[in-house]
Amino acid sequence: MDEPLFLPAESLQALVDALQGRGFRCVGPRVQDGAVVYGRLDDAGELPHGMRDEQGPGRYRLRHEGDGRRFAWANGPQALKPFLFAPEEPLWRSRTDADGPVFEGLEPDTTGPLAVIGARACDLAALDLQDRHFLGGPGPDPHYQARREGLFLVAVDCSHPAETCFCVSTGDGPQVTAGHDLALHELGHGYVVRSGTERGAEVAAALPVRAARHDEIEQAGREVTRAVRAQHRRLPSRDLRSVLFSQLEHPQWQRVAERCLACGNCTSVCPTCFCHSEHDQAALDGSESLHLRQWDSCFTEGHSYLHGVVIRAETAQRYRQWLTHKLGSWHDQFGRSGCVGCGRCIAWCPVGIDLTEEVAALCHSDEEACE
Repeated sequence: MDEPLFLPAESLQALVDALQGRGFRCVGPRVQDGAVVYGRLDDAGELPHGMRDEQGPGRYRLRHEGDGRRFAWANGPQALKPFLFAPEEPLWRSRTDADGPVFEGLEPDTTGPLAVIGARACDLAALDLQDRHFLGGPGPDPHYQARREGLFLVAVDCSHPAETCFCVSTGDGPQVTAGHDLALHELGHGYVVRSGTERGAEVAAALPVRAARHDEIEQAGREVTRAVRAQHRRLPSRDLRSVLFSQLEHPQWQRVAERCLACGNCTSVCPTCFCHSEHDQAALDGSESLHLRQWDSCFTEGHSYLHGVVIRAETAQRYRQWLTHKLGSWHDQFGRSGCVGCGRCIAWCPVGIDLTEEVAALCHSDEEACE
């Protein structure tokens, strides 16, 4: 890896300009409807200055600190997933002509190369899992692949984790170590810049940067250490497959079901969930029909519908399916857990269900397996 560089805070616009000059459409964090979400970014001044987030079970709030930092918050409800795995998109069209039915595959709906500024380490880890799912197996998903090939990632170390974060225990943060083109660590007066790819180094070379000083690199390291120590939530192990599948009849599943609304918020904000459903949308005149793919959730009734029977009719069964798959059987599919410790499922659950507390309750009956 190249030696770290330093970009002055007042020169951040140069990064946006350099990316746009290379044909990228830029998106970055913006404050909208009381949350930090990604939006089109043409001016670095549109980034959220001095914002901090307060997150807890079922709680997300923003407050203004008044300083000049733009990335001193943990995460909002969005991750990178919506940019690649569209919430809804048409896959093919069918119509009938004189010779009978005709099926036409549809090209992916892309808006050209995209640069995302502000991605966090946990979301890069989640993106790696999405890549394994959509680009691995018998063949890549062409819609996902088209968007992925045009993606440039400017990641930012997480120096201010939320109360709900636990990426340290999953091994996915808070420092950016992989999956980025450029990585920034924000200091009060600017950014320590690290390149992760050749094209990232090319963009960095076009910026008004200098070599990062030793004291700046040390300060960045101290802030990462502080972010590690600030995380109090944790999973008891990175491999919970055995303990979860040994507790399928544990009464905790029913206890959590008494609170769970089966709303699917946790799967919507989760950066690794990839469940989807497909349906047809016919034209009113019957001339054609679109076949669409849209996000789905294992908490919906239709997700386990098989030939007239809902296999997981009870909320307890749906929560168990989600947790045992996410933290258990993902090891069989991908060699690791499907949780990256971002904590979104905790903050955005309407009733404040805490995944780490549920796992702790299940592990209490099998403490040896959780170590």
